[in-house]
Amino acid sequence: MSKSFVIVAMYKFVRLADYKIMQPELLSYCQEREIYGTILLAEEGINGTVVGTRKAIDSLISHLKSDPRLADLEYKESFSDDIPFHRTKVKLKKEIVTMGQPDIKPSDRSGVRVEPEQWNEIISDPDMLLIDTRNEYEYKIGTFKNAVSPNTTNFREFPDYVSKQLDPAKTKKVAMFCTGGIRCEKASAYMLEQGFEEVYQLNGGILKYLEEVGTNESLWEGECFVFDSRVSVDHQLAEGSYEQCFACRRPITDEDMQSKDYVQGVSCPFCINETTEEQRAGFDERQRQVTLAKKRNQKHIGAKM
Repeated sequence: MSKSFVIVAMYKFVRLADYKIMQPELLSYCQEREIYGTILLAEEGINGTVVGTRKAIDSLISHLKSDPRLADLEYKESFSDDIPFHRTKVKLKKEIVTMGQPDIKPSDRSGVRVEPEQWNEIISDPDMLLIDTRNEYEYKIGTFKNAVSPNTTNFREFPDYVSKQLDPAKTKKVAMFCTGGIRCEKASAYMLEQGFEEVYQLNGGILKYLEEVGTNESLWEGECFVFDSRVSVDHQLAEGSYEQCFACRRPITDEDMQSKDYVQGVSCPFCINETTEEQRAGFDERQRQVTLAKKRNQKHIGAKM
């Protein structure tokens, strides 16, 4: 692989009673090796996406797996010529993926894991309800054939979708998927808790499916949104065709950028009515600082979005 940097997305639901003690040591470990990105720690486990050199990332994965609780840590690699993150963060959270349901324990019970090579067979069952557990803006640019969207803007809304739209007495088979596996694992645990009996989840998520299933056999349609500077990836996991609105973080097309509502770094057709004039003024100042930094050949880290 000719790309200079390795991006690794990782997670594991496992009880980490000492997660607060782990935080400063893990932060120092990453900083010393110039590993950038964010890692979340909670009592329910670990979740993060970071970037570094091949040597640095291999070292981090080995370090994490040396903890017996993380010996089978789930992770997925991709590659880039650029560093998509410019800070190193290890944050303490109540949940490593926020559903607002801290009592759900995926480490105790979750849906049946389905490997990518068996996924097509599972979702081709006419009695299977296929749910895309991601947000609506992710669903719109690409999803599996016949998948339904909960029409959520964030994962906290998923339980409300289940309570209002689904009935375990009527829906006998459910298959779910997300980008890397973490959201659908928690969603499947929640579904089982609500009484749904036959629940499946795509192991490794969309990214693993795209890596392992050829385009001739694939039931994936479109591109997959990713949470870094690539914005989206195609079926070959190469950088996709979308740009990003840095006000709302939604993916946008060239056509969207021709809209009168699009102002670089400030607004797009999707968020123009979601922000105040004061917020847009702040976005405009941030974009001005980004432009100035670029002219000086500097990286602009900026304030939290």
